[in-house]
Amino acid sequence: MSQQPVVPPALPHTWRPFGPRMAAVVFGVVLVGAFAWLWVNFDDDTRASVNVYERGTVIGLVLLGLALLNGLARSRVVAREDGLTIVNGYRKRELAWSEVGRVRMPQGAPWPHLDMGEDERVSLLGIHASDGQRAADAIRELRAVVAAHTTA
Repeated sequence: MSQQPVVPPALPHTWRPFGPRMAAVVFGVVLVGAFAWLWVNFDDDTRASVNVYERGTVIGLVLLGLALLNGLARSRVVAREDGLTIVNGYRKRELAWSEVGRVRMPQGAPWPHLDMGEDERVSLLGIHASDGQRAADAIRELRAVVAAHTTA
């Protein structure tokens, strides 16, 4: 059984991970909900015994957790006519097509990467292996886009 050639999607095209985004939403709601539930269920004496620094520490940790989850959820790969934009957490990298290397997905890896040569790799957190067939389709589409824009 031969595979059909993949037609590159129309550009601009964005790939985002589904599973990690849903996990970020669920864990964010659980994180805020759990601390809110605990606070509401403390008796008045316990709440009165918590000083401003302790409250600030807990609020800071919750905000840090939400910031980390947001970084996970905002990861994406965007293909445009002039190149790729890769957002991994809070880091954004823009590459012209001439800079884009080969898209690789090693067996068992959580996400693909671009081999840029000279031992340089760029992870593509916008496509996550936990998404199963959706991720496999995204990798095939991205490879087709890269092939269409990097051939001389």
